[in-house]
Amino acid sequence: MIEPLIKIVGICKKYGAKTVHDGIDLMLNKGEILTLMGGSGCGKSVMLRMIIGLEKPDTGHIYFREHDIPTMDEQSLVGIRKKIAYVFQYGALFDSFTVKENLAYPLREHTKMTDSEIHEKVIATLSKLGLQGSENLLPSDLSGGMQRRVGVARSIIMDPEVILYDEPTTGLDPYNTRQILLIIQQLQKQGVTSVLVTHDMHSIFTVTDRIAFMKSGKILAMGSREEMKASKDPAVRGFILGEAM
Repeated sequence: MIEPLIKIVGICKKYGAKTVHDGIDLMLNKGEILTLMGGSGCGKSVMLRMIIGLEKPDTGHIYFREHDIPTMDEQSLVGIRKKIAYVFQYGALFDSFTVKENLAYPLREHTKMTDSEIHEKVIATLSKLGLQGSENLLPSDLSGGMQRRVGVARSIIMDPEVILYDEPTTGLDPYNTRQILLIIQQLQKQGVTSVLVTHDMHSIFTVTDRIAFMKSGKILAMGSREEMKASKDPAVRGFILGEAM
């Protein structure tokens, strides 16, 4: 039996009187694309932030290999964040940095690469995402779709094993949505594991291997995209049909 790359066990999280997660168990297998699906406020993005250590659960465990992420301090989490990358909803680029400087930043902070090695890595990464020639532009010079792709480029430049995507296609036109989905699929072919949070049914049913449907603090249903499309569960069917209308 294959050992999961990330194992989430008994996660509970409250904000005041509101229960966001109520004993969630979830496994992420190496090389798969898993989508967290559910209504707004069900805790999808919170789960991403807990996986990378930006938030901590009240109780429970999140194991990445032998590491229990909620128990780790900030210094220890630096090493985890080299292996687990987070793609923020709108790219979260440094406005005053050029594209090249945005991508070079994590390399300067966390590696001993020379300036020439960093330059080569940045140019190669931009080329992978069809962004060659953009290295000297500022984020304000880029379209929304290009900003998202630069955000992905910055996330993959440290060669992570896992990428967490928080609403990566929100507000994008069909062309740029396709570009982002193609990037996710190309990275999977290179062995990268992905967790995707989105309300976009087209994105879910285009790239996902498995879907976890979250509601009322629980994983209400789990299955392949084909299984979820065929689900008889009224909550699942209502959500999918409601979002697709």
